[in-house]
Amino acid sequence: MARNKRPQAADEKRAEIVAAARRLFVDGGYDATSMSRLAKEAGVAPNTIYWYFQDKDDVLIAVLTSVMADVWPQYEAIASQPIAARLLWVVGQLTEMSRLVTTVHSRVEHSPAIAEWHQNFHTITGSLLRFELQNTGIPASTVDAEVMIGVFTVEGLLMHSLGEERERAICDALAARWSTAPPTN
Repeated sequence: MARNKRPQAADEKRAEIVAAARRLFVDGGYDATSMSRLAKEAGVAPNTIYWYFQDKDDVLIAVLTSVMADVWPQYEAIASQPIAARLLWVVGQLTEMSRLVTTVHSRVEHSPAIAEWHQNFHTITGSLLRFELQNTGIPASTVDAEVMIGVFTVEGLLMHSLGEERERAICDALAARWSTAPPTN
């Protein structure tokens, strides 16, 4: 007689679905991952996913939240390094998750939930960069522009594979720009 699986708490089962989705979305892509394939990978019946998630975009948001929860402690470990090293580290982390980054950008126009997540991500990361730049002496009158220059630089590095040496040179140049900011009045 077949043995029954042990009962699982809802949060444990949800975490297993998120872990399976993360593997599939990163390895094969969001669009290539059907909900039935996700269910099979997670070891659940296809309709079980809908007990935990409203739709596939809801699963994507859970994956993105999981990635951020994993990455944040790693960033805290390098927070004392020079800004150029931290920028390069961010580019490396986002490059490893390039399929997720691409998916978020492609889903923004189609999913209000993804658009909200994306906006919140930019708000949080922009606020962190703004705080950092203000502490380096970037004048308040130009700090918003400098934040956008930083965001556009990172996004540009993600869109164009330049190799680590060239990426490092760009991050170093951007950091030098910020470290030579004129003193604030």
